[in-house]
Amino acid sequence: MQMTRRIFVGGATLCGLSACVGGGVGAPVARAGLPPDLQPAPNAGWSAWVDAFRGRAVSAGIGPEIVSRSFQGAGFLPGVIERDRNQTEFTRSLEDYLSIAASDEKVATGRARFAQYRGTLNAIEARYGVPAQIVAAIWGLESNYGARRGNIPIVSSTSTLAYDGRRGAFFEKQLLAALRIVQRGDTTPDRMVGSWAGAMGHTQFIPTSYQAFAVDFTGDGRRDIWSEDPSDALASTAAYLAKSGWQRGLNWGGEVGVSAPAGETITPQPGGPSFRVTRNFGAIKRYNNSTNYAIGVGHLADRIAGGPAIRANFPPDRYGLTKDQRIALQRGLTRAGYDTDGADGVFGPKSRAAVAAYQRANGLTPTGDPSVQLLRSLGG
Repeated sequence: MQMTRRIFVGGATLCGLSACVGGGVGAPVARAGLPPDLQPAPNAGWSAWVDAFRGRAVSAGIGPEIVSRSFQGAGFLPGVIERDRNQTEFTRSLEDYLSIAASDEKVATGRARFAQYRGTLNAIEARYGVPAQIVAAIWGLESNYGARRGNIPIVSSTSTLAYDGRRGAFFEKQLLAALRIVQRGDTTPDRMVGSWAGAMGHTQFIPTSYQAFAVDFTGDGRRDIWSEDPSDALASTAAYLAKSGWQRGLNWGGEVGVSAPAGETITPQPGGPSFRVTRNFGAIKRYNNSTNYAIGVGHLADRIAGGPAIRANFPPDRYGLTKDQRIALQRGLTRAGYDTDGADGVFGPKSRAAVAAYQRANGLTPTGDPSVQLLRSLGG
């Protein structure tokens, strides 16, 4: 929502920002359930930055009382900076991505949640033209159907990242959008929580995307993507896709040789399955510009609707292991007392740590790399 620029008249300045906005941010408030590094910490630089930001916010049309209320209890979050600076540049193979995005558990939960909200999802499809299962799949990938929405205060996280400066202009824009959300009355600063990078609600909208696409589907006057009721969030996602070019009545695509419509053919992983995609695949990529993500959404949607798993085989990985062999290796490590946090065939940090521990205990160089030889040594 575009806010009208406010001009405050009277006195020599804008009524003296310290007095007008309240001065300071109040005592930072710890939030239950967050680790110590995501609790507010004293930081004089952040406090000075906030004092300067207040003027910019008021000049941008945010009411002084909104700025003051939104920053009450806010604080600098050191863990947000650490996470932003230490994001791993790691791209999973499509096979690994789909093993997570469309796991048996994810599909089963998706079908249950789809059944629970079938009426709402069908009504959303009727209004926006986006298939109910596509909306449900995005919900599943973004927050595991609402189970992982994030509980970090958005004003604290975005102001911390704006102050840090690495992407300062972007996060100041997000912070201003967050204050406009409060000003409109959609939610309160205390309820406006999300991920460390500012993504919010069931389908993880950043504040500027919320401003552009969020809708009040329930008709209660608020675009509430944080509620336990996911209706507004799911409808907002459909509105986003509709405004991004989704064509009503056209599928996203599918696996070649199964049920794929006419369209562009893509093969994200050499030697693996191919997919034929339509223009609606591009609309999904407007939500997240990743080919793996868009295939994951489409495939999970098909599975939620009762479709089959990927039928073509993926080739062995760079260690010469197939997915079934990686699963067998994880199970072997678990039997030997090395926790891999489940057996899904995806060798992430926990599985690699288990391999390294096993290697170390058996006098081997602890590389953490899986291998056919390691599988054999574990009886696979």
